Amino acid sequence: MDNVIFLGLSLPAWITVVTVISLFLVLLFTRLQEDIAFLGAIAILLLSGVLTEAESFSGFSSSSVVVVGVLFVVVAGLKHTGVLHWIMQHYLGTPRSYPRAIVRMMASVAALSAVLSNTTVVALFVQVVKKWAGKLGTTPSKLLIPLSYASGLGGICTIIGTPPNLLISGMYAQDTGVSMGFFSTTIPGLACLVVGILSVLAMRRLLPDRKSPEDAFGNTNEYTVELLVPADHKRIGKTMFEAGLIHPEGATLIEVVRFDREIISPVRPDEPLMGGDRLVYAGNIENILSLKKRAGLVNADHPVFRMNELDRQRTLRTAYVLPGCDLLRKKVSATTFERDNHLTVIAIARMGERINQSPRDTRLRVADLLLMECVPGSVDPDIKGLAFVDPSDTVPQYSHKTLVSSLILVGMILLSSLKVLSLVQSAIVAAIAMMVFRCCTPAQAGRSVDWGILMVFAGSVVIGKAIEKTGLATILAQGVMNFCGSEPYLVMSMMCLTATFVTEFVSNTAAGAIFYPIVYQSAVSMGCDPMPFLISLMIAVSSSFATPIGSPTHLLVYGPGGYRFTDFLKIGLPMNVIILIANLLVVNLLYPI
Repeated sequence: MDNVIFLGLSLPAWITVVTVISLFLVLLFTRLQEDIAFLGAIAILLLSGVLTEAESFSGFSSSSVVVVGVLFVVVAGLKHTGVLHWIMQHYLGTPRSYPRAIVRMMASVAALSAVLSNTTVVALFVQVVKKWAGKLGTTPSKLLIPLSYASGLGGICTIIGTPPNLLISGMYAQDTGVSMGFFSTTIPGLACLVVGILSVLAMRRLLPDRKSPEDAFGNTNEYTVELLVPADHKRIGKTMFEAGLIHPEGATLIEVVRFDREIISPVRPDEPLMGGDRLVYAGNIENILSLKKRAGLVNADHPVFRMNELDRQRTLRTAYVLPGCDLLRKKVSATTFERDNHLTVIAIARMGERINQSPRDTRLRVADLLLMECVPGSVDPDIKGLAFVDPSDTVPQYSHKTLVSSLILVGMILLSSLKVLSLVQSAIVAAIAMMVFRCCTPAQAGRSVDWGILMVFAGSVVIGKAIEKTGLATILAQGVMNFCGSEPYLVMSMMCLTATFVTEFVSNTAAGAIFYPIVYQSAVSMGCDPMPFLISLMIAVSSSFATPIGSPTHLLVYGPGGYRFTDFLKIGLPMNVIILIANLLVVNLLYPI
């Protein structure tokens, strides 16, 4: 098969080209989950004979994939012992002006993102930033885009700060036998961070002024109606289903309040109807009022379903739908989500506006805001695919474990940076220590691991291997050099520009895997040290500022900020250009080619 040449490429090379292009198209134009798309790509490369079985599954044994997996456990220990919460409360403070808020927030978030998952950091900071906005007399949309930008810029400052850094450094170690240091990207990363903060301050007028989506949930009476069952109602004794009251068109019966204040929620279809029952409906107001007339119900004199009347038996929680959530493109009524998590979805807001239809019959999208009723403390704050807006009932308690988990993190960094242990060894030791000292339980550690991200990471390693094995990397590198005239600075600029564009539409991990072999082969072919080329690539694939789909952290703030797609373009395109220029200048000053 390798001997068949067509247009200068072997058959395995053509299969790899088609697979990579198909993967791009699937990620861009379909809603298929990234991990499934990468698994499909691996299957094609294996079944077509491009890669052997060992090569196809080598990504799962890659040291960089192992590091990402165990770091989830380290972060879980820090989260459950209150380290991250303590930092937010005691370090950030309350700034006195908008520019000071930008500087303090971006510097703090970047520092944490250098050693922790940037998605975790952003998820924790969203509510702090929203409170800042209120105190500063501005809208959250003026602060949340800079929050996301800071997490990306901070992540490039260390090898473990962002997945592409780990991926590229791991591939480099395999090709050369030389491991990159923990702080190899720190100086150029810090330079780009400073430039990024100054750029946001200079362009702050480009940040949009949007209404926060939670404003749509300001008054529960705007989207709930409570109806009373008269004592002489003719359907008393029948089930809610038989009475036609459980799921009327355009509305949902979210709870029943009995005469003795017993609360029944969620309401089962076989629940009997009793005189004096108060039926609380959510959904289209006109449909609910039509039901009242049709079913012989009356208005309740004193509605109990108000924010200020919630008692110890129930509370309201709000959460954003994240990428990868099992509820995406589904109706809540078609799943067991409510039953499994002991809650009821009573309203949905999208782009800052409440959806005026039955919430349980609405197909959910990324960044939708869910308003849910539940018993206080009964909801797991780590439900996969949801980011809770107000986790006030899950605030961790500080103890000696808070100090222990902090020391474990510092120890991991020192062991790796001083080369006492390799990065993967120090990360494994830290993860084990978190469980041994009970900073997190084994169950919490298991729930913290995002297997979808690990699948994408492992798939990216395999795609990179296929590009390198089939000779595509050498051919593409030669093509770049022919176009650029074998000028190292021009080759680096072209690669970084292309990588920055590509990473706006696919994950930065995938972009790093695809560009690594091309950049590495280009440097080797020109007789240059690959290190500066790879460091500039690390920064480039993490410099996605112009689209909300360019980074998971952008999607985390997209809903809370009430943003539109164009909001990112206005400030993001100039940021892409500024960081690209800063990246090339700083890297070439520090690492002369």
